[in-house]
Amino acid sequence: MTPPVPPQPAAARELVEPVLRETVARLDPGVTDMATARALDRACDHLIALRSGEGWWKGELQTNVTMDAEDLLLREFLGIRTERDTAEAARWIRAQQRDDGTWANFHGGPGDLSTTVEAYVALRLAGDPAEAAHLRAAAEFVRRSGGIEATRVFTRIWLAMFGQWSWADLPVLPPELMFLPSWFPLNIYDWACWARQTIVPLTVVSAHRPVCPLPFDLAELRTGRPARQHARTGWEVAFARLDRVLHRYERQPLKAPREVALRRAVNWIAARQELDGSWGGIQPPWVYSLIALRLSGYRLDHPVMARGLAGLDRFTIRDHQGRRVEACQSPVWDTALAVNALLDAGVAADHPAVAEGADWLLTQEITTPGDWSVRRPSLPPGGWAFEFDNDIYPDTDDTAEVVLALRRTHRPGARPAIDRALRWMAGMASRDGGFAAFDADNTRALCAKLPFCDFGAVIDPPSADVTAHVVEALAHERPAGDPALRRGVLWLLKAQEADGSWFGRWGANHVYGTGAAVPALVAAGVRPQARCVRRAVAWLERHQNDDGGWGEDLRSYADPAWVGRGESTPSQTAWALLALLAAGERSAAVEGGVRWLVERQRPDGTWDEPHFTGTGFPRDFYINYHLYRLVFPISALGRYLRSGEPS
Repeated sequence: MTPPVPPQPAAARELVEPVLRETVARLDPGVTDMATARALDRACDHLIALRSGEGWWKGELQTNVTMDAEDLLLREFLGIRTERDTAEAARWIRAQQRDDGTWANFHGGPGDLSTTVEAYVALRLAGDPAEAAHLRAAAEFVRRSGGIEATRVFTRIWLAMFGQWSWADLPVLPPELMFLPSWFPLNIYDWACWARQTIVPLTVVSAHRPVCPLPFDLAELRTGRPARQHARTGWEVAFARLDRVLHRYERQPLKAPREVALRRAVNWIAARQELDGSWGGIQPPWVYSLIALRLSGYRLDHPVMARGLAGLDRFTIRDHQGRRVEACQSPVWDTALAVNALLDAGVAADHPAVAEGADWLLTQEITTPGDWSVRRPSLPPGGWAFEFDNDIYPDTDDTAEVVLALRRTHRPGARPAIDRALRWMAGMASRDGGFAAFDADNTRALCAKLPFCDFGAVIDPPSADVTAHVVEALAHERPAGDPALRRGVLWLLKAQEADGSWFGRWGANHVYGTGAAVPALVAAGVRPQARCVRRAVAWLERHQNDDGGWGEDLRSYADPAWVGRGESTPSQTAWALLALLAAGERSAAVEGGVRWLVERQRPDGTWDEPHFTGTGFPRDFYINYHLYRLVFPISALGRYLRSGEPS
């Protein structure tokens, strides 16, 4: 991967300013002021300077320290942990510890038990003594919160691999799961793609039950109480009984079926490695796949293992703060957002930053089938993934955003790619008319009842934000009577919450969902004065902060009291503005939001946003997309300025 090579700021400014001056000159000075235009100018200047030499953008994708702790544990398990990696990762992990001794899953959030345990183990591995003040504080929190007995199953799997938990006390994941046909309940294609990629290697790990002893014990983290149990209702009771049966089977599995199942699982894993060495371009299946293959006899110098280990370096950031690992990378998503933002700001379609970004996106089109074709075998491929290399798992969300960008650039070769993407997106509609990210009709919730499933979303049902993005893309390219478009609009109308907002699956939370749904519905022909739009506008106005911005704390996924409430952030303020502007608003709420962005812009043109506003798994895993703080405000300010132009 070639690192970004930014142009000189003066050169970037020279390219952007004439476009913005022309835009500002057409505005009614009574509607806006030059301060907003200057803020937009600085922001575009900064965004263009972040562009890579190949034309793409990629902001850091920041998560919690479990990524770094598990990376060290992986290297310890494989015997490749180095002093440098350990020292640098430990420095980063220590820097993220809170004053109360805990580690949280997002900025400003509460301490998380499992995250704290994993960080603690990593620091012990790095040589920090249990008697050190920072580890004593962490251990006290762990014991007070129920000890390692109360951690999630994923954490206890790691502890079991290092002799700190019994495999017999973990739910069984038999590799015989590979025998289930795709129509049978609990088959691997009933799981969301991210869960599927994780479950299959974990069945191999569970069958081998490895133990790699640590040079220390974790007695100080134990309470002696029984392990946390899954709730016992309905199907959960049945699956708990099944788990007891499987535990008995694991003591002496049938040799021939077990060998065939393991071979099938290992082949499935190896066949899904991407060109960059990853699995799906995300950390969890990557780590577990490497462990599963190693347990299956793959040497470290085997091409699959070598590619996998080398690929992790591309996900590793080293700076003065230490060493940290990204859970994923988002160049396609970031580039599409950046191109759309510059176009929203009035930058011409033939501007080098826009044109080269669009050309790079065209090189990333996926034209081969992936796991999605199990449910849609006759659907021709077309679309885009989130990452640099992820041909197996394109998603409708990225594809919609890329289509929205490409259609405005008129680049050579764009039209056939757009047409293929529109056909693929429309074909990925679920039976109810909504759209999920990676699969169609991935709605069978039985998986979530298994004793194993106490962390993260394990299915991929349609969501309002993804459906909205697809609807918006279809609305600009297909007639109003298009069946997929019409059913998508109906799905969104039915999904509107009683308070007038929409739930946000992949962004925090109702502000994100509403910020996506309103522009989509208006693009699809819903009148701005329609009741559904007015209810959304009223909800946004009710939840505007006194400072003029918008924010929603990630705790809103678990606690309704937080819905629409939280410290103002640049990205969430921009999402609210995008919805209000699409609804035709030039109200005091809009002016307040614009003022908030203008007044809080940094001198270099971007904004500070320590808060996590992206969602991996609601309630469990969150993301700070470092480019969100820039691209969404540019889109909002650009659309605000252009909304004042004569029609």
